[in-house]
Formats: sequence, C-alpha cells, structure tokens
Amino acid sequence: MSKPQRISTCLWYDRSGEEAATLYTSLFDNSRITSVSRYSKGAPLPEGTALLVEFTLDGVPFQALNGGPMFKLSEAASLSVRCDTQTEIDRLWNALIAGGGAESRCGWLKDRFGLSWQIVPSMMATWMTDPARAARVMAVFMPMNKLDIATLEAAYRG
Repeated sequence: MSKPQRISTCLWYDRSGEEAATLYTSLFDNSRITSVSRYSKGAPLPEGTALLVEFTLDGVPFQALNGGPMFKLSEAASLSVRCDTQTEIDRLWNALIAGGGAESRCGWLKDRFGLSWQIVPSMMATWMTDPARAARVMAVFMPMNKLDIATLEAAYRG
C-alpha cells in the first residue's frame, strides 16, 4: 500500500476554485476532482459555496481554496506544462486563454481565473544547454507569446 502524497500546492481563489478545478481537470489525462468541501450556514462565503476542492492534474495533487478576495494569484507562481507537440501547445493555450484569459511573452499566459501558466515545448531544456544554440533560441522565443516548436527548433539547429 503506497503512502499518500503529503505535499500539495494550494491555489487561492475568491470564489471560482471549483470552476477552475473543473476546467483544469478537463484538459489533462489522469486528472480528476477528488473531493469538495463546502461552506456551511454562517460561514464567510454563502452556504454551499465550495470551500476546498482537492484535485489531481496528471496525477499531481492540488487544492483550490475559495478564501475570498483578500489574496490574488500572481506570476510569482505558475504551473509549467511541458508539451511534446505543437498540437498540444495549441490545445492547452487556446483552452486556458478562452473566456477572459490573457497571453503573455515567452509561453506564459494567465487563465480567466488569474492563474499563470507556462506552456512550453518539452525539448526546451535540451535547447538551452549549449550557450550558442541557447542564445539563438532565446532571441526567437523572447518576443513570442505562444511558443512555436518549428521556429524554435530551426533556431536551435542554426
């Protein structure tokens, strides 16, 4: 019998944690909402509002806490997703910016809930190991929003 994972990332939302977890789990295989606790009568948020949503993304545990407006998500923490294909980058990028998300530079975006994501090619780490090649790759990806694997691969190859 395996020991449950003890460490999990907890993401703070005003009231949209359950909606966010539902979107996120729909985008990745091996993902699901595992439990939802709800506020009771007399609590800081309306009765029945999700308090804590526990979920997994590709087997990694997360929590979404609906704690009210006191704290906001920021770029200081992001979820980084390594993608093997341009199709996967495009699918995730489009789904995460839909409904009010925002593109940013270098493969970063912010979803409609305010969570920052990095959607990057899985080969990025390899492309950055050789200083001369890394400089070419960086020159190409720095002005990009959504990353384009073919363009980055061409820069890597020189």
